[in-house]
Amino acid sequence: MDTNIEKALRTTLEYWDRMKKSHEDDAEDDANQFEASFYRMMDHIREWYDQLEVKPDTLEGALLLPDMVEVAEQLPVEIMLNFETELELIVDGQIREDDEKYD
Repeated sequence: MDTNIEKALRTTLEYWDRMKKSHEDDAEDDANQFEASFYRMMDHIREWYDQLEVKPDTLEGALLLPDMVEVAEQLPVEIMLNFETELELIVDGQIREDDEKYD
């Protein structure tokens, strides 16, 4: 797996675990940190995807790329829809504006 994606994935998963275990006082901060780490990971995936010589033209094709298989295998099922949505935007060459990101 691409090292930048791997590092970002580890960070995202750490924040996910922290968010799932957070106490009420820390819940909002932990959720914000998770969200920011998730979108940083997706930015790394976009950079990696943009450098591919042969790019799949569908989400299904992108999900079959070895690096994306590894990411998908490690992501919690609760965030797979968000991952797939963001990956589809990458495949389609679209960029989500910050205010359109999930809250």
